[in-house]
Amino acid sequence: MSSPSTADPAYPYLRAATAGLRHHTAAVAAGPPLAPRPVDRVHLDTLHTHLTGLHLLLDQLAEATRPPHPAAGRHLGTAHTRLWQAATEVHSAFHLLPASGTSECDPDRLPDGPQVLTICQRHLAAGHSIRRKTTPTDLRPPVTGCLR
Repeated sequence: MSSPSTADPAYPYLRAATAGLRHHTAAVAAGPPLAPRPVDRVHLDTLHTHLTGLHLLLDQLAEATRPPHPAAGRHLGTAHTRLWQAATEVHSAFHLLPASGTSECDPDRLPDGPQVLTICQRHLAAGHSIRRKTTPTDLRPPVTGCLR
């Protein structure tokens, strides 16, 4: 009997998304030949889309896992909270970058409206799920051991 990871075609879209992120990470690491390009709003908007999608998936997985396996469900719940923190930081970084001319209101690329409204609507929708299940203390960033 072969292992599930090699024989089972389960979760093909999740695997494709993971492969896409790996490819993108390698492309960013390689960078342009002379000068690395700083991140722009379109890039952060796309990254925020991935983070909030994964955030909602982890929420569903934690809810389904908690009854039969409480400890595993708690770990998934913690991952859910940490992803929310990452999405919040990406959302904040998005608003600190200057608008890039046409990216604000390009109806062909942004069918739901201007990019600045789309990312905020997505962030608010994801925020409702985290606020129902966590306390403000849970949402504070974790303290690291290094205090320079």
